[in-house]
Amino acid sequence: MAPGLPAAMTRPHFIGIGGAGMSGIAKILAQRGAAVAGSDARASATVAALRELGVSVHIGHAAQHLAADASCVVVSSAIRPDNPELVRAAELGIPVVHRSDALASLMQGLRPLAVAGTHGKTTTTSMLAVSLTSLGLDPSYAIGGDLDAPGSNAHHGKGEIFVAEADESDRSFHKYAPEVAVVLNVELDHHANYASIEEIHESFATFAARITDGGTLVVSADHEGARELVRRLPEGLRVVTYGEAADADVRVLSVQPQGLRSEVTVLLDGAKLTFTVSVPGRHYALNAVAALAAGVALGVPAADLAAALGTYTGVKRRLQLQGEEAGVQVIDSYAHHPTEMTADLEAIRGAAADGRIVVLFQPHLFSRTQQLGTEMGTALALADASVVLDIYPAREDPIPGVTSELIIDAARAAGADVTAAHGGEAAVDLVAGMAKPGDLVLTMGAGDVTELGPGILSRLSSLSK
Repeated sequence: MAPGLPAAMTRPHFIGIGGAGMSGIAKILAQRGAAVAGSDARASATVAALRELGVSVHIGHAAQHLAADASCVVVSSAIRPDNPELVRAAELGIPVVHRSDALASLMQGLRPLAVAGTHGKTTTTSMLAVSLTSLGLDPSYAIGGDLDAPGSNAHHGKGEIFVAEADESDRSFHKYAPEVAVVLNVELDHHANYASIEEIHESFATFAARITDGGTLVVSADHEGARELVRRLPEGLRVVTYGEAADADVRVLSVQPQGLRSEVTVLLDGAKLTFTVSVPGRHYALNAVAALAAGVALGVPAADLAAALGTYTGVKRRLQLQGEEAGVQVIDSYAHHPTEMTADLEAIRGAAADGRIVVLFQPHLFSRTQQLGTEMGTALALADASVVLDIYPAREDPIPGVTSELIIDAARAAGADVTAAHGGEAAVDLVAGMAKPGDLVLTMGAGDVTELGPGILSRLSSLSK
């Protein structure tokens, strides 16, 4: 199946084209034949990959970067109203399209499978993309992170399935109308856009209500927030639950750690099914079961999909090994919410053997730190030692009184060995000086802390000589 190009998307201009979500949409449009252009604040490997597809990318934001004949301007919620290209679009009368609308238009005529949840979206979407591809179904997909090489976060496939990561942070997932929707968990996050857990519940209920007639909601039976979502839904929607709970439709009977892998046994339609998950941690095993249930809901044979899930070996920034020097492994983790931090630290603890876990953590967003700083500090107590950087602001302005000290104080109160670092160079020196042979170092957070991993490896190498 080869869906056509939406009329408004023939010559799109993306503001912030190098972002995880934006770049994937731009790539698919380019693969479908659109004349794609855009701008980003800085050059990156993702920008380079887009240019190789023929996409015109300007570095920096300026009014003259927007061509007068652009068919639309695509933005994310991170683009501020005073962006010069956005201002120029208004002057020229060029339509402005949110990235969620652009993604929704790409799903038309296909069988959309949308993955939502406070945590685990990127991993579960990636598992589905990889496994369905390995089965020869050639799905289209748009993921919030690269599978391996830069630009591998999206693909225009010839198959009828479109797998998409559905972002709840700005309610943009309300734009999709999936045949199958996955909700992994429902927790309070994105405090700049949601004032309460009640608003979160309402938002996920709106998303679930957009499932097409005859479609399926795949939802966790273990997570109370997800169960609450089911209680709020009208009768008539087909719901398939998964998890370790006794009443789960796809019940997890066991998760057996095997080094950096797990062997998972589930009960599905009255039959036991055992398969391998090639990444460590119970939470990743449960993500794989969610992917299994979702694929089966689309009609993919369970046994085939279970075997194919074993071909997934991880996505960038999700417990990704960056390298090893002087007997120390450096692993990158995107975890930035306390639940994610706890899950990744517990997963790594199971693979650490006798070594210590040393974390370099960068808090992400002032609003998240204000609301969840205590819980972040408690999570860091699971490590043997931690270094905490200043808050990565992303799209936010500072909030008076909100600093990394909130996390550090909470971590120390929980008995953690934690040190503050102001600046990447100081952090690299601290972590490299702390790490000993056999230790695992985690660079953790959703900001640019990932860029410090190579520096830690280099410093470890020089210290060992």
